[in-house]
Amino acid sequence: MTWLGRLNSRARCTDRPGLLLPAFVLPPSAATPIPARTFFLTTSSAATMCQNMDPRHLWKNADAVCFDVDSTVIREEGIDELAKFCGKGDEVAALTKKAMGGAMSFRESLSMRLGIIRPTMSQIQEFIRSHPPTLSNHVKELISILHRRGTDVYLISGGFRSLISPVALQLNIPLQNIYANKMKFFFNGDFAGFDESSLTSSNGGKGKVIAELKRNFGYSNLVMIGDGATDLEACPPADAFIGYGGNVVREEVKRNAKWFVTDFRELIDALN
Repeated sequence: MTWLGRLNSRARCTDRPGLLLPAFVLPPSAATPIPARTFFLTTSSAATMCQNMDPRHLWKNADAVCFDVDSTVIREEGIDELAKFCGKGDEVAALTKKAMGGAMSFRESLSMRLGIIRPTMSQIQEFIRSHPPTLSNHVKELISILHRRGTDVYLISGGFRSLISPVALQLNIPLQNIYANKMKFFFNGDFAGFDESSLTSSNGGKGKVIAELKRNFGYSNLVMIGDGATDLEACPPADAFIGYGGNVVREEVKRNAKWFVTDFRELIDALN
């Protein structure tokens, strides 16, 4: 085994900092592989394919709702806040701007941003302790109502599970209903990369997760809610998309979403 192989064999994936797990990268999901066909859509084509769906009707009859996290369920962008905390805010912001211009894939962007930040496990723990997430207005009430109605709720994010788990706990969302990326750490706590087998680490990842959920659980009225283009692109396979602009309004999303809200109160009222 090469020295690099030995190092990789000592790295571990973690759902949250400090959780002791076997010293190897977790294998890809054993679920049936998702065909690599058409979940890499432009926002305009995704909107066109969902245009015949009435999002308000589907919303009232949703059997599952998937929320984006950063700038949707919470007000912050987790990786940007982590970068600031680690003293790398300006460098990561510049790279994020470049990535948004289409100069690199999402996975490349994620890898490069983490390569700049290189957070240790202790830094992640301190960040979580000192920077509790700020929930968006009325989102906790909305999710409580969905739970009472028997609607399954998921968090799907291109961010990191270790930063999202505290959000799920605040909202009483089961941790197994989080679909996000996982950081890897060496046993001494140093950063060792991220699990590239996670669906959410790739372009079109949210759509792949939704397709898997529908296939595994038979959802027929699955609604995706989010602020960004990657959320809009997830419809289809989502049956409806609701754009959210309560923290930041992205004009492309506002223009293409059949239903765009700036306060979750509107979604609560629509369930009555």
